[in-house]
Amino acid sequence: MSTLSIDPDRLAPTAVPAARNRGRERGPRRPRWMTALLFAAVLGTIGIFLVPLYWLFSSALKPRQDIYSWPLQWIPTELTLENFVVAWTSAPFDRFFVNSIVTTGVGTALEISLAVLCAYAFVFVEFRFKKAAFVLIIASMMLPGHVTLIVNYLTVANLGWLNSYAGIILPGVASAFAMFLLFQSMRTIDEDILQAAEIDGAGHLRRMLTIVVPLSSPMILTATLIVMVGKWNEYVWPLIVTSTTDMRTLPIGLLFLRSQEGYSNWGAIMAGAVFVSLPMLLLFFLAQRRIIGGLAAGAMK
Repeated sequence: MSTLSIDPDRLAPTAVPAARNRGRERGPRRPRWMTALLFAAVLGTIGIFLVPLYWLFSSALKPRQDIYSWPLQWIPTELTLENFVVAWTSAPFDRFFVNSIVTTGVGTALEISLAVLCAYAFVFVEFRFKKAAFVLIIASMMLPGHVTLIVNYLTVANLGWLNSYAGIILPGVASAFAMFLLFQSMRTIDEDILQAAEIDGAGHLRRMLTIVVPLSSPMILTATLIVMVGKWNEYVWPLIVTSTTDMRTLPIGLLFLRSQEGYSNWGAIMAGAVFVSLPMLLLFFLAQRRIIGGLAAGAMK
């Protein structure tokens, strides 16, 4: 019986070109100067973001002499929580936190709910003047928000909503930006699925809650987080419609703290800024993958 023998030397020449071809499929290599430029741009972006953030947190933990020392004291000689104690006792931050949580939570829930309903109507419901209404809503994104401050203030004042949660929340529950994000996501859903549900007897509300909302959940979560950050950091409108300390939110509470401490205690002011910024920073770092994933999914669709 004859045996089949394979000469390894005959296979070697064919293996090398295959490996070379795989390497050539990657395309031309990037020039070194371009790689260095991209690396420098990344480092610069990280520095622009991280240096102020580091200075904020480090100053909140520094003793007073380190803040006013020259040259700048980048690393605290000792860590202290005194600035946080002074900031918390100089201003009613517990009340500020409650007001910010209520206005942000309720305002975000109402705004996203209206955005979902509006986007669903523009995508899946036929009605008169649909295109004209959509154009008007999108055109409102071109107007700066300060244009409507006087009108909204007069409306809230005539309704007796000054110094109230309703006055802070309700004028900002309509968002063309959130509606447009959800509109772009919902228009990619196959209408055959909704038509099959309609044949089974499902109405608009059931189709929206059981089909459209689950399929659009990544973009809904992204819009929710973006709206939440905006409402948490909102400063101008709560400052206009509130005049009592018990209705102030955290960004205005920081101004109240500065008026109490003046310009002589920047450590306490930095600690107050940490109180304002830390919740949203934690929220962003915990949900950044979902935010980027939702925006990327919307762009790909």
